[in-house]
Amino acid sequence: MTSGVETDEDVRIARLVDAEARALELFDAVVARDILVPGVGERAASDAVRDLAADRFGVDRFWHKRIVRAGPNTLHPYAENPPDRVIGADDIVFLDFGPVLEKWEADVGRTYVVGDDPHKHALAAALQTVWDGARDHFAATPDITGEQLYEHTCRLAADAGWEFGGSIAGHLVGEFPHKHISGAEIDCYVAPGSTQPMRRRDRAGLECHWILEVHLVDRDAQIGGFVEQLLDIGPNAR
Repeated sequence: MTSGVETDEDVRIARLVDAEARALELFDAVVARDILVPGVGERAASDAVRDLAADRFGVDRFWHKRIVRAGPNTLHPYAENPPDRVIGADDIVFLDFGPVLEKWEADVGRTYVVGDDPHKHALAAALQTVWDGARDHFAATPDITGEQLYEHTCRLAADAGWEFGGSIAGHLVGEFPHKHISGAEIDCYVAPGSTQPMRRRDRAGLECHWILEVHLVDRDAQIGGFVEQLLDIGPNAR
């Protein structure tokens, strides 16, 4: 039985979950405003999202670079900066935004298919399937490390018939900026070399909370897709 008394950690979790929910509202607004339509350039779409975030949610900063990628540019992982591309009439597009809502980081990625191409739609559907499988493995493995979850996520991608396109499969999230309190940089990530248990406290004594991200690609077809959201807390956690 719990005491019913709200702890500081309860407040942190509630703020992070709320930040993600508001970021998802931003994504819904992007679709409703027809920002991701043929003929719009990636950079112009990113700027439109920035302006919408400021006008509707009061967001005046993002804790990482804003990403809109379409067509072959969806093959590129986060760290790369491909040339600006115009969204095509039968395209696949993904967004990756990290708005800071008050002092709390959100980080959400979603993939959209412009048109009816069945292969692109299959890729978009596979993203959540792989994400759910990785989430379930995390939930079932109490002492899992970032490296182990990365390897498992790559296997899930291959089993589903896709290549995992990222050098990481997630990262810490928290009060902005989380990296100032998280310790060694590699331990911030779900990635090779991240050998600490993911369920731990950071060097400031706070519980670690995680974003799980999945980047799937088909290099022959020159398409990719991306999804990310909170892993261990919120409505998608187990």
